[in-house]
Amino acid sequence: MEATILDMRRNPKKILEAIERNEVVTLTRRGKSVARIEPIGNSKRSRAAAHEAFGMWANRDDMANPSAYVREMRKGRFDGL
Repeated sequence: MEATILDMRRNPKKILEAIERNEVVTLTRRGKSVARIEPIGNSKRSRAAAHEAFGMWANRDDMANPSAYVREMRKGRFDGL
């Protein structure tokens, strides 16, 4: 479904009904697409695992304990003196 920003402001119920029907709504302003509203089932979370950056630090031993890693990063210059 395609809707304008004005449609979204004046009749949001129509857009929400389309989303409930699992339709992707493309919002346009002056004829150009500016946003896409997807139902939660179609969100990018399901596609995140396919991205090459997902889990790229999984095998790092220095990040086994995230709290200790962040504490070490935030440590001041003169803490060891």
